[in-house]
Amino acid sequence: MDLFFTDKRHLKLPNAELIYIPRLFSKQESDAFFKCIKSETNWQHDDITIFGKTYKQPRLTALFATSTMSYKYSNITMDALPFSPTLLEIKNRVESISNHEFNSVLINLYRDGNDSNSWHADNEKELGINRFIASVSFGAERLFHFKHQQLKNERHKINLEHGSLLIMKGEMQHYWKHQIAKTKKTVESRINLTFRTLINESN
Repeated sequence: MDLFFTDKRHLKLPNAELIYIPRLFSKQESDAFFKCIKSETNWQHDDITIFGKTYKQPRLTALFATSTMSYKYSNITMDALPFSPTLLEIKNRVESISNHEFNSVLINLYRDGNDSNSWHADNEKELGINRFIASVSFGAERLFHFKHQQLKNERHKINLEHGSLLIMKGEMQHYWKHQIAKTKKTVESRINLTFRTLINESN
């Protein structure tokens, strides 16, 4: 099932709730944010081990938060850096539209179509129960695939546009997995910011 929205849409699925806003940020804003984040971020390129084999993650990452904290996934531990003025500006806009407060953001840089994020759920214990995640996209459009872990007919995809916001909430991270798949198409870089609320603050 292909989903394409031209304005704010509220999508209710079994065990999940999504809101997609294709143009939360104007093209001018999105262009400026993409350029600033890409150049200012101290990107990490971590090793990841799957089935006994270790290789570089197929994307670059960075973590920012309002206070000292860390985030663990796939045997990777990330220590948060302070929010920059640019990230705070984006965070304030997202909080205003979502009516939800966040204390961290995980940023992914997909350099081209070879970079990806395999099937997973954002279900780490640091995110609490019934996670509320707001995902902002800048740069090249990429398809966001998601599938129910029990209902085989529940498979969907959304084309994440430049300047868009995707909100995932409810039970989604318990029952659904999602991915950004590799593509053979020639695509430019994409930056994705996933705003979260971590509960393992250390101070």
